[in-house]
Amino acid sequence: MDISRPSCSLLILLALYILQLAGCMNAKINFREKEKQILDQILGPGRYDARIRPSGINGTDGPAVVSVNIFVRSISKIDDVTMEYSVQLTFREQWLDERLKFNNLGGRLKYLTLTEANRVWMPDLFFSNEKEGHFHNIIMPNVYIRIFPNGNVLYSIRISLTLSCPMNLKLYPLDKQTCSLRMASYGWTTDDLVFLWKEGDPVQVVKNLHLPRFTLEKFLTDYCNSKTNTGEYSCLKVDLLFKREFSYYLIQIYIPCCMLVIVSWVSFWLDQGAVPARVSLGVTTLLTMATQSSGINASLPPVSYTKAIDVWTGVCLTFVFGALLEFALVNYASRSDMHRENMKKSRREMEAAASLDAASDLLDTDSNTTFAMKPLVRGGVVDTKMRQCEIHMSPPRKNCCRLWMSKFPTRSKRIDVISRITFPLVFALFNLAYWSTYLFRDEDEEK
Repeated sequence: MDISRPSCSLLILLALYILQLAGCMNAKINFREKEKQILDQILGPGRYDARIRPSGINGTDGPAVVSVNIFVRSISKIDDVTMEYSVQLTFREQWLDERLKFNNLGGRLKYLTLTEANRVWMPDLFFSNEKEGHFHNIIMPNVYIRIFPNGNVLYSIRISLTLSCPMNLKLYPLDKQTCSLRMASYGWTTDDLVFLWKEGDPVQVVKNLHLPRFTLEKFLTDYCNSKTNTGEYSCLKVDLLFKREFSYYLIQIYIPCCMLVIVSWVSFWLDQGAVPARVSLGVTTLLTMATQSSGINASLPPVSYTKAIDVWTGVCLTFVFGALLEFALVNYASRSDMHRENMKKSRREMEAAASLDAASDLLDTDSNTTFAMKPLVRGGVVDTKMRQCEIHMSPPRKNCCRLWMSKFPTRSKRIDVISRITFPLVFALFNLAYWSTYLFRDEDEEK
């Protein structure tokens, strides 16, 4: 009994020592060193060939499947002239490469991080509608590769792209534009590589995305596989639907054009004899309207079709030009009225002179006085009877418009009065037709 008790104590002490030693060993494990060893193990010379693509699903010989995810950070500009837009995004790809599996040390290693993309196989994706682009290298290259224990690979990079965006400007500036972002495989056909959108939320957009003249209404993801004489290639696309902000154009274009048209109508209220004032007003508004139209077209590409803004500026320019032509017509009518008035005045003077001559002849001829009185008396009787007949006859009715126009004896004045009513009325009808056509259009017709 005495011998067994010390042996039990020795066994207990030995077990405690072993447990303490194991704990010290675990506490001294350097996981960074373990990561290096694992990377050397899976990516060492003769162990991994980055030129060979991964196997298909479940290790088959099918195509490698790559899931794509995009985070839109900002959209800096949408250019109508060059028909392009600039976007900055975080681009992510994820695929399974079973050759990169490793031991996670009991869940202590969640993933391995690389910064050199050439160490592992990479999909040969390119942006098919890209004009130019660049990576971000401040302060370090904005790229990383994560390798997970089960062989999943996550590739993430921040890039800035300038992409082409063909636009239909028939409804400009009341239009909506759809700009696409297309991604495709350059060398691997669908037999070797397939791109898929990541399930759930393939495209994210930063909150409070600010665009100067547009609003991002929505975005749609789709597939756009292309077939060529070398095979079929996998392709992804995302369509960004932009709506143009109309308030800027309302303040900068539409309201100033309306004001110029209204100012051109001021000449209808000026006196027809104020030739310098009316000419200078008409020419100034016409030149200002022409300059406004030129400035609008300078910020747009020369297209072969008519835009909504062309209809507006063209009609406004026509109204201003019509006001100038109206003064030319008024001036011609004024001179014609003046000539007619001079003719009437000269005719009255000639009739007055003739009546005076006739009266003098009657006074000079005394012998014919008695005989001349009889026709006068007879004529007086006839005039009296005619007046009695006119009393019993009802006066002819006059048209309201003619009665109102009779207040303005000259033709030039009548033209001005008619223009004061006709020009605003026609312009109001044009506005009604214009805005009802372009504001309440059907969505299918817009597409």
